[in-house]
Amino acid sequence: MSEQFNGLFDAWAVSYDNTVHGSDVEYRGVFENYEEILQKISDATFSFVLEFGVGTGNLTKKLLEKRLEVVGIEPSSNMRKIAQQKLPDAKIVKGNFLSFPSQNKKIDTIASSYAFHHLTEWEKEQAIKLYTKILNTRGKIVFGDTIFENKKKHEEAILQAKSNGYYRLAEDLNTEYYTTIPNLKRILQAYGFTTHFEQLNSFVWLMEAELRG
Repeated sequence: MSEQFNGLFDAWAVSYDNTVHGSDVEYRGVFENYEEILQKISDATFSFVLEFGVGTGNLTKKLLEKRLEVVGIEPSSNMRKIAQQKLPDAKIVKGNFLSFPSQNKKIDTIASSYAFHHLTEWEKEQAIKLYTKILNTRGKIVFGDTIFENKKKHEEAILQAKSNGYYRLAEDLNTEYYTTIPNLKRILQAYGFTTHFEQLNSFVWLMEAELRG
């Protein structure tokens, strides 16, 4: 996976929590119901959890409150520092969706919030292929991320952002690797997962994928 976003997230780390709680008007819609989204992800996880894109540790905190065993993976050094300060007992290590320290046992849940869109379509498929090798039978992937019902909905979101004068958001939606539900279903089902999607705000969907036995 490319390290192209590390500088962005190192710079964003100090203000990230303010952004997700509504300080940036352009992104309020993206982060609407933020705490409820994290709770939905946490509710769907179980046992030994590998969390990708820890950020400042907001989802990690909910997973630990559930008394799960959690290993957090985060590429940004500044994000890791803040997360570790907030959660001194949490295990948070350097890595990304495709390159991370191996664990000494199978994973029950792979979880993430607002991060999977940093992978290209090819990288997304490589990640899902990889996860079939480290998940327990009936293990799950539980992601909350900006996803679109189809390409047309994605295009409409970009136009709506421009109409609102949200040009940073429009550029983000146009240049990052946001995918669609049909694309994700195709990849997941090809690698033996059953899938369920639930819309949580105008941008974010909860994706649950269970590895069939």
